[in-house]
Amino acid sequence: MHPLVQDKKNILIFGTISYLIFLLTFLYAIGFITNWLVPTSIDSGTPGSSLSAIIINLLLLSLFAVQHSVMARPKFKAWWHQYVPESAERSVYVLASSLALLLLFWCWQPLPGMIWHIENSFFSRLMWGIHAAGWGLVLVATFLINHFDLFGLRQIYLNYKDQPYTPLEFKTPWLYQYLRHPLYAGWFICFWVTPSMSQGHLLFAAVASAYILVAIQLEEKDLVHFLGDAYVKYKQNVPMLIPFCKK
Repeated sequence: MHPLVQDKKNILIFGTISYLIFLLTFLYAIGFITNWLVPTSIDSGTPGSSLSAIIINLLLLSLFAVQHSVMARPKFKAWWHQYVPESAERSVYVLASSLALLLLFWCWQPLPGMIWHIENSFFSRLMWGIHAAGWGLVLVATFLINHFDLFGLRQIYLNYKDQPYTPLEFKTPWLYQYLRHPLYAGWFICFWVTPSMSQGHLLFAAVASAYILVAIQLEEKDLVHFLGDAYVKYKQNVPMLIPFCKK
């Protein structure tokens, strides 16, 4: 087999494995946040020192935040392409993000104490229903903006077929006509809408939410740079996270 063909096949295999690891991570994240069917969750384990738990958890969250933001910046990508083929760049990013999250899930330290716990069965089920809708919103939002491009599968497929990669056109399908970031809105629902909020869950939700707000600013700065007036007008007309709210 010609070396170039072998490289394309290897990139295809690597990208597919990276995507499968992402799927595993996404499913584990559901169990981690909901304390459901996973060996280590946000509230599992025996609480130890609160101070050490907070420090470890903040370090884990910071590691993910730095990796997720730095590797997404155009300057890093330009440097990174010296060592990683452009067709595999997104897959490497997806894999690195997944591994950072899996490390967080594995090493997360529980914190004792509850902030709130809803015992009423109707309202508890209502909260769980909204929570589940948040996960659905996250998933749907990725498909609206091309799920396969977002997670690198389109890039590795085009490379394998020896077809040039073309950036996606700027479109605002369905939910994106009401929110600029429905995917992030879904994450906020997943983090905060729960019938039980422990101190550890509160720390996770607060830091993750703060990171998302910072990440949005960085992402939109890049979008304005690449898309120009089209995205500026979009920002002016469509709210960021809350429907019908201009700010």
